[in-house]
Amino acid sequence: MTALNERIEKATERLSETIVSRPKAVVVAFLLVTAVLAAGVPLVETETDMTEAFTDDLEEQQAYDAIEAEFGTSFMGDEESTQLIHRGSDVLTRQELLASLTVLEEIDSDPELRAASADGPAPIVAQALDENAQTPAQQRRVLEDATERQVRETVRALSDNPGFVGVLADDFNENEATASASITVVSHDVPSEFGQEDLTDLQLEVQSVAEDESAEILVFGEGIMFDEFENVIVDSLAIVMPVVVLLMLAFLVAAYRDPIDLALGLFSLLLTVIWTFGFLGYAGIPFDQQLIAVPVLLLAVGVDFGIHIINRYREETIQGYEPLAAMQTANNQLLVAFVIVTVTSVFGFGANVVSDLEPIQNMGIASAIGMVFTFLIFGILLPSLKLIVDDVREQYGVREFNATPIASEESSLGRILTFPAKASEYAPTIFVVVLLVGGAGMGVYGAGVDTSFDEEDFLPPEEQEWYVESAPEPFAPSEYTFTETINTLEERFDANQDETVTVYVEGPFEEDHALEALHRVNEDPPDSLAVASGGETDEQSIITVIQAYARQDEEFAALVDRNDRNGDGIPNRNLDRVYDELFASPAGHQAEQYLTDDRRSAQIEYVIDSSASQEDAAEDGAAFADEFRYSATATGDIVIFDAITEMIFDSAIQGLLLALGLSAVFLVMIYTILEGRPLLGVVNLFPIAIAVAFLIGTMRFLGMPLNALTATILAISIGLGIAYTVHTTARFIDEYDVGDDPVDPLTTTLSGTGGALTGSMLTTSLGTGALALAITPVLGDFGMLMASSVFYSFVASVVALPPALLLWSKFASADGRLRKWLYSR
Repeated sequence: MTALNERIEKATERLSETIVSRPKAVVVAFLLVTAVLAAGVPLVETETDMTEAFTDDLEEQQAYDAIEAEFGTSFMGDEESTQLIHRGSDVLTRQELLASLTVLEEIDSDPELRAASADGPAPIVAQALDENAQTPAQQRRVLEDATERQVRETVRALSDNPGFVGVLADDFNENEATASASITVVSHDVPSEFGQEDLTDLQLEVQSVAEDESAEILVFGEGIMFDEFENVIVDSLAIVMPVVVLLMLAFLVAAYRDPIDLALGLFSLLLTVIWTFGFLGYAGIPFDQQLIAVPVLLLAVGVDFGIHIINRYREETIQGYEPLAAMQTANNQLLVAFVIVTVTSVFGFGANVVSDLEPIQNMGIASAIGMVFTFLIFGILLPSLKLIVDDVREQYGVREFNATPIASEESSLGRILTFPAKASEYAPTIFVVVLLVGGAGMGVYGAGVDTSFDEEDFLPPEEQEWYVESAPEPFAPSEYTFTETINTLEERFDANQDETVTVYVEGPFEEDHALEALHRVNEDPPDSLAVASGGETDEQSIITVIQAYARQDEEFAALVDRNDRNGDGIPNRNLDRVYDELFASPAGHQAEQYLTDDRRSAQIEYVIDSSASQEDAAEDGAAFADEFRYSATATGDIVIFDAITEMIFDSAIQGLLLALGLSAVFLVMIYTILEGRPLLGVVNLFPIAIAVAFLIGTMRFLGMPLNALTATILAISIGLGIAYTVHTTARFIDEYDVGDDPVDPLTTTLSGTGGALTGSMLTTSLGTGALALAITPVLGDFGMLMASSVFYSFVASVVALPPALLLWSKFASADGRLRKWLYSR
């Protein structure tokens, strides 16, 4: 170990010597690398569909995609359709129907909007009045010639038409002929090369047409969704980053107290962001809402490094050392600490790559690589820049505005920071035990934190906060309608719909026993699916369509009866003929929702118990699917979101354990190599374990669940927190000699390095906390937790670490005396 230690010390000295002796060469080399990486920034692409990013590889999502492709969906349609959501006190009046047709006519008259057909209440009513009215213009003229009474009577007559009622809100009153909302689907005739951007442009133009109409018509579609998701990212950055920069600038001014040093720190932060984004561009990692947190995270660590290097350098120069000697001393002490912090931060940030969810993996990769860039820029470039600038200052006689460190033993801040060390001087064991018990209690409490995944986490709220609404240009956000539209659909069109689990089944459904096999499993379902009065399922399937139409049509009922050999109402022979008759009947459209034309795939929708949890419903659905004779997969929003929720929880725990484990092994090894004191590695982790316990306890107390982004905070907090304990421990060891009183070196450490830690904490906690101002809830929660993590780590390093170091010093002194006694023998 001694030889390895010597090699590490020599490598550190050589690097420090290079920085001191050739600062200009170092700066030129870094600028060249910056030019290369800056070219990668324009290559960064934006990921807009966060839900798809999380669900891409899920078996449940693949089954859901197959259902969408083969059976269609109720409201979303496909990428070649646009939905017009018409709202009002009554959208079935003659005037409101005319307004809808006016919009459809304008869409139809513009060839760039590629309108092929439109299906909604206005066209249906117009064609009921005149079946020859095929175009929106013809339909508008029909309604203009009709009276209000004729329109009302036509609406009442259409109340038995499922196609008409199906596009009206749940409050449709057939007697009054009124409804508060309706859906009109416009289909577009687009070529095969029609891309996502083309669809977005098309639907934004449709939205512009609808906004010009006096009626309240919302436009809904895939293109609108992607555009608003993309705007969320841009708008969040536009609101958050200026606040982050201003807050960091304010505290950096207080920390550096010199405009030139401040400029050097800000320049280094800028390079860190450029390098990281350039890497994202070259690596092909898309920038999504998750990655908004990465530049803020790296700024937090960069600020910490910058304050430490400048503050430590000033501690030497104020004692009379020349700049070169002062920087070499500062580097010799800090580079090893920076390396330890960097490695453990990479472990903490990068631990998220073990997640099975790609966005979390990407965040782990981006933050870990960015951390390495942060070390290189702040550990090597910034000291070189500082020496060059100070040399120029000396040549022109420009003195530093304030070259004193942030705190000293005589200052008020220094006395506050050293109080925990003095308070625990006489009973460090009691302090450590109390802290352990308190941390364990918070950890046990925090173990009950919820886990969730919801699309709404990534969507801007329907009502924006006041600071978002009042943001001036160019920071003013875009107008968002997607959440409002989703809420309208849920409130007005889904009120009578039960929560369901869908089972996607693949098999030869023309075999005689096929339908019997589908029906047989329904007799003994799991608890959450046993909602019928007899403990059976309440489902919708091709079987229920057959039975419903048989009750309406005697001829079809006779066909079913002839081919039902056991008399249970389910045909079990000549199924091909039964299907042919059913698909050719008025019930054919409904049958197509549950059985494909090739008779190879079917979907069955099962109502779930309203009191069942998402987890229970998903587990029961998966277990139920296994009972099918054919290949079957449970899917639907409940099942998919539960699968993601489980993966999020696994990611959080795996990331935390991996970060803790790798950091513990590394710290024990590095302190054994450098100091011959392996227990210092454990001492470093002790405060961080307490900080993480308090963080997760805070999450539960505030009702913040582990979600797509906050699940990463546990591992990240390890990486962030260790920076505080490592800097404190490294300075303490430099000041400490075995056999001496440990209180004095600890006091020196907390008043000197503790001042830098305080400046770093204030800057980074408020800077990262600015994410709480982001437009989407998921970023807001993450920002608050980041700020809490930094604060807890700082408090742990000045409250929990001192008694742990004092307790360690007692052990080290006893061990040293034992070794001396043994040697003397």
